[in-house]
Amino acid sequence: MKKITTIFFIISIFFLQYIHAQPKHNNLIFDSTFFESLHTDTVRLLNVHSIKITGNKKTKDYIILREMQLKMGQQIKAAHLLKKINTSQELIYNTNLFSIVTVTPVMVNNEDVDILIEVLERWYIYPTPYLKLTDRNFNDWWVTHNHDFNRVTYGLKYADFNLSGRGDQLNIYLLTGYARNIAISYSAPYSNSKLTEGFSIAMGYAQNKEIDYKTTYNHKSLLYKSKNFDRTSFSAVAAYSVRKGFYKKQTFKIQYSFIDVNDSIISTAYNPKYFNSNKANIGFMDFIYSYQFLKLDNINYPLKGKALNVSLVKRGFGISGGINMFQLDLAWRKYYTLPHHFYMNVQLFSKIKLPFTQPFINQRAFGFGEYYLNGLEYYVIDGVATAMAKYNLSKKIAAFKIKMPFKIKQVPYLPFSFYAKTYLNTGFAYNKPNGSGMLNDRLLYTTGVGLDVISLYDLRLSAEFSMNQLHEKGLFLHLRSIL
Repeated sequence: MKKITTIFFIISIFFLQYIHAQPKHNNLIFDSTFFESLHTDTVRLLNVHSIKITGNKKTKDYIILREMQLKMGQQIKAAHLLKKINTSQELIYNTNLFSIVTVTPVMVNNEDVDILIEVLERWYIYPTPYLKLTDRNFNDWWVTHNHDFNRVTYGLKYADFNLSGRGDQLNIYLLTGYARNIAISYSAPYSNSKLTEGFSIAMGYAQNKEIDYKTTYNHKSLLYKSKNFDRTSFSAVAAYSVRKGFYKKQTFKIQYSFIDVNDSIISTAYNPKYFNSNKANIGFMDFIYSYQFLKLDNINYPLKGKALNVSLVKRGFGISGGINMFQLDLAWRKYYTLPHHFYMNVQLFSKIKLPFTQPFINQRAFGFGEYYLNGLEYYVIDGVATAMAKYNLSKKIAAFKIKMPFKIKQVPYLPFSFYAKTYLNTGFAYNKPNGSGMLNDRLLYTTGVGLDVISLYDLRLSAEFSMNQLHEKGLFLHLRSIL
């Protein structure tokens, strides 16, 4: 641990040698010196004479204009112009189609203003080799499973993040190794002429040699391992979305899943409550409704704004027994920009699953994906009712760009931003008495300090030194990417 900490310290010192001024929030550029005097002009009206777009070789103009809060021919008070431009710039960037967005006002005369939008498109097509860890997170793989490279799934991934220039995405996975996976998905966020509706479809087939069939009292996953692929699953998903404004989005989704496991899994020797059924396979439907309010300066690493997510899930056609479940998910996040490059955020999450008697595969709570407490990454905490609160205080300590040694139009330089942070997490997970562990039904809390490194396309590497209420501490690494 001391060696890793020392390495990160040396890297940080080395990077500091290259520091120079960085525009606000990594990739958002806005030069408004000429218009600063307009902030206090609440009387003067300006007419948007024209809106011109440059730099978009593939993306359709109307996809960019859809995110603009200014329209050609619109009249706007001079005092509101810069705020509308800055917000529009953030909305265009949040499409994840561009690495740089510049929105600049140019005065034509005393009454008319032109809006110039300049974008640098990202790489959209990625036919690349692909590696994926079988385990829940990097630390679980590194420590619990002794960074065993046999536990890696590998293969090919083809992704096109802007297939027709309308922000539609196509993903194809062909993976083998410790697990097998064939998956294809297509999403079109704008499928009608008004650009207010969208849809997505996906299908996937997977096989696994390893099955987590039970969680112990001390919150470790018990694994059924075999040389054969003893768990097979298939899923098909279709979704319809509505986004009429800039910040609100509703999604209606229907999904069919089929899971087949080795007969031993549902026996008394392992877990007869795995499916809550005497069959080793099961097929079921999920009906999902979600509401999203997203008003953030950068959806991948927000420093300002707020977000609300509400999700309702009905699994199965019945009310109780078997796989049937009703689930409510709530998530609220608020981000504050403070003086002197300090930032603060508060995040609240909760989940409830009814009825409380659920099969094992419906009991996942803390420890999977992004739903975890920092410092408890090694633990799997099941639960049918959970709540979590996260507080984070960070400071931007450095930002710089490294020019590429060879010319690539989409990547003229590599940006780096460094944020030192401290955080406090609390959580609670309730489970039925016969499924409870030592961390269930009690207040959980963790704290720590860390460093976030943000780079190209909002790639984030987090190094965190965390402590939990069990008096355990350690260094944890997290890598997040939109690719």
